[in-house]
Amino acid sequence: MRKALRGVLSLAVLIGTVSATGASAGAATAAEPAAKQSSGHTSSSESSSEDIKDRILAIPGMSLIEEKPYPGYRFFVLNYTQPVDHKHPSKGTFQQRITLLHKDTTRPTVFFTSGYNVSTNPSRSEPTQIVDGNQVSLEYRFFTPSRPAPADWSKLDIWQAASDQHRVFKALKKIYSKNWLTTGGSKGGMTATYFERFYPKDMDGVVAYVAPNDVNNKEDSAYDRFFAKVGTKECRDRLNGVQREALVRREPLEKKYKEYAAANGLTFNTVGTLDKAYEATVMDYVWAYWQYSLLADCDTIPADAPNATDQEIWDSIDGISGFSAYADQGLEAYTPYYYQAGTQLGSPDIKQPWLGKLSRYGYQPPRTFVPRSIPMKFQPSAMRDVDSWVRNNARNMLYVYGENDPWGAEPFHLGRGARDSYVYTVPGGNHGSKVAGLVADEKAKATAAILRWAGVAPAAVEADPAKAKPLATFDKRLDVRDDELERDRGTLRP
Repeated sequence: MRKALRGVLSLAVLIGTVSATGASAGAATAAEPAAKQSSGHTSSSESSSEDIKDRILAIPGMSLIEEKPYPGYRFFVLNYTQPVDHKHPSKGTFQQRITLLHKDTTRPTVFFTSGYNVSTNPSRSEPTQIVDGNQVSLEYRFFTPSRPAPADWSKLDIWQAASDQHRVFKALKKIYSKNWLTTGGSKGGMTATYFERFYPKDMDGVVAYVAPNDVNNKEDSAYDRFFAKVGTKECRDRLNGVQREALVRREPLEKKYKEYAAANGLTFNTVGTLDKAYEATVMDYVWAYWQYSLLADCDTIPADAPNATDQEIWDSIDGISGFSAYADQGLEAYTPYYYQAGTQLGSPDIKQPWLGKLSRYGYQPPRTFVPRSIPMKFQPSAMRDVDSWVRNNARNMLYVYGENDPWGAEPFHLGRGARDSYVYTVPGGNHGSKVAGLVADEKAKATAAILRWAGVAPAAVEADPAKAKPLATFDKRLDVRDDELERDRGTLRP
């Protein structure tokens, strides 16, 4: 939901740099059962002499956009023909982008989505590295170019998106017959959860990172409690001071904003006015800091905001929230997200009492950021249904949160009906938190569970989860998603 320090970690990817110290909060349910399958590490030889590309393209509706070389893999960028409406498949189709990082059909497969656009460069999610497997990555429907034309926005909902994944899985399972896991970070973690809720028989496990769970869209006090205690008082005071000063100096800084907009060709038709866009950016500042940054970064924030220069205040807000975020040009790519936030997912609203009466608009709702030509109506039952299902039916599901990530203030919870499922928190972690940042015992348990669900847990790990570690060596090109770090610079989005 918001932009952050340039060069810091993206919110919807799985690669955050997190602190490995401090206390953690974890929950687990039931004893760890025996693995469904233990195939061990296999060679890269294929079980069929037919070229893998030919096998993939033989799938009805699948077409090749391009193939990119990468040592030890085949990487394909593909289109797959999907129904606009899975309930009425005869009423039109669209092309949905997919990427496939192919290692071997004898390896498990990880189904990844960010919940936004798909990257067309080779990369691995953390579970893919852990299980040393293949990875299928899916672009979320209505994110261009995977958008029906004309766009019937009523067909953008969590069930339709889960059904997209279901069809892709069914098509590729005939080739990749070993175990499948689904994963994603932030909105991608939400997407993985919804997929499991609607198609619980498809996947062998779910690894959901930093996934928000806004069950009651009208009750957001958990976020207020979070901001009252996150980090240290010194850091909170610095951030609150800069944010407040940006509203105190609205007139001179909006003059600067007008010049900035003119120089960069920015317009504000969707939000309505430059003033509303300016305030929305400022209101994001504190949230965005904790989403993307670490407590150790607080020394970059002006310590004495009232005596800071206008340029220092501007630079701090722009570096964390980003003044292009609420311009039409910044919002356009994320219309599908704001539409979903305003129809099913929900969105946070926090009080920020340190601002007094300086705010004119408060936290503006998703409707503000979606063109008025697109109708929206909120469905309060959607998240309640998913939350109840996870509490009572979770099987082989792992949730990882960051201690200092605002989105974790409303997490998923496990109830008595959950089995072999876990919720862990990275100490000091932000919105890039992952298994690698957990304390040692939880890291080992989480890694062992992922290996077990994928059917590749070595016998030594089955006997002693403390011995669990990723099967693939870390690859700094595959496992650091630089392309997606830049994609997610923007406004308050999970």
